[in-house]
Amino acid sequence: QVQLVESGGGLVQAGGSLRLSCAASGRSFSTYTMGWFRQAPGKEREFVAAISWSSTLTYYADSVKGRFTISRDNAKNTMYLQMNSLKPEDTAGYYCAAGRPSPSQYYYYSSSDRYDYWGQGTQVTVSS
Repeated sequence: QVQLVESGGGLVQAGGSLRLSCAASGRSFSTYTMGWFRQAPGKEREFVAAISWSSTLTYYADSVKGRFTISRDNAKNTMYLQMNSLKPEDTAGYYCAAGRPSPSQYYYYSSSDRYDYWGQGTQVTVSS
């Protein structure tokens, strides 16, 4: 069992930066693939980024590639999402997730149904 708690959301102007954190409880955090997803009002949840248990593999949605960076610190049971050059279209609730998608390919890492545990989310609002 893994419990996830996101933090770091807020209101920022376009072009600004935010760093989201996802703190996990449980001793098996380091064995899970971790992902970030987001959902805007009236839209479906969409994949943002994912990172393998060893940080060897990272995947990004095309919409955030080059602006967002995912990372994790297994010693601290925490995952991060550094978001730079934020745009109004990045406005959404951001959710972290833990799972063991397999095989290690973008299709599986980006599929929300491959993740077993989810946090409650943190809101990111980007003003123009």
